[in-house]
Amino acid sequence: MNAWLPIGFAILGYLVGSISSARFVAWLARSDEKLTDGTKLELEGSDATLTLETVSATSVSVRMGSSYGFLTYVLDMLKIVVPMVLVRHFFPGEPYYLILATTGVIGHVWPVFHGFKGGRGLSAIYGALLVIDWPGLFITSLLGMIFGLFIVRSVAVAYMAGPWFIMPWVWFRTHDPAILAWAIVANIVFTVSSIPELRQWMKIRKEDKWNDPAEVIQLSGMGRGILKMAKKLGVVKVPEESPPSTSEDGG
Repeated sequence: MNAWLPIGFAILGYLVGSISSARFVAWLARSDEKLTDGTKLELEGSDATLTLETVSATSVSVRMGSSYGFLTYVLDMLKIVVPMVLVRHFFPGEPYYLILATTGVIGHVWPVFHGFKGGRGLSAIYGALLVIDWPGLFITSLLGMIFGLFIVRSVAVAYMAGPWFIMPWVWFRTHDPAILAWAIVANIVFTVSSIPELRQWMKIRKEDKWNDPAEVIQLSGMGRGILKMAKKLGVVKVPEESPPSTSEDGG
């Protein structure tokens, strides 16, 4: 009987992860937006266009507003947090909750209910980390910002690097091979799901059309905070919105 439990929780995690909060929020708001068509962004200070291929909190923010995007992000985290907490409670000392968390991220990115077109997995990863080691949620995000803004000096890296630091963090905190395995798989899934957008960013930068995807970054609350800090540090290279020109008062 116990031999089937890992398989059962793997399937359960994948199915729960496949529930699309973005589509649910769009339905809840009675929105006519077709999130699966790709979300196109005209980048400030450039004639280039970036297409978000994901159906995620970010695409909801672009199409429907930041409040709906935030709601989507929270729901995406909760769909991982709630089952993980329950499984860990009823099966203490067993790694079943980590199996559920791993396949939950996979389901979030490639949902069986929606033609395998989902998000990038960031909210699902951070939802799992909230259960595994909640301080890591803030520490890894901070490390990602430091690495991106002060070392690489890229807003995009600052926004995306947080999950990279989960692997050394959870090993430092737990020395648990099962937790480390979850972190490795989660990072692989996150990186693979980000490839379409990363290719577009690299092409745009190579053509000198745009220096850093700050326009996309600021669509999330965390991204806006990073962007604000980056502007103070002089990291952002895209032109800021110019205030209306006014002549000096002559008295």
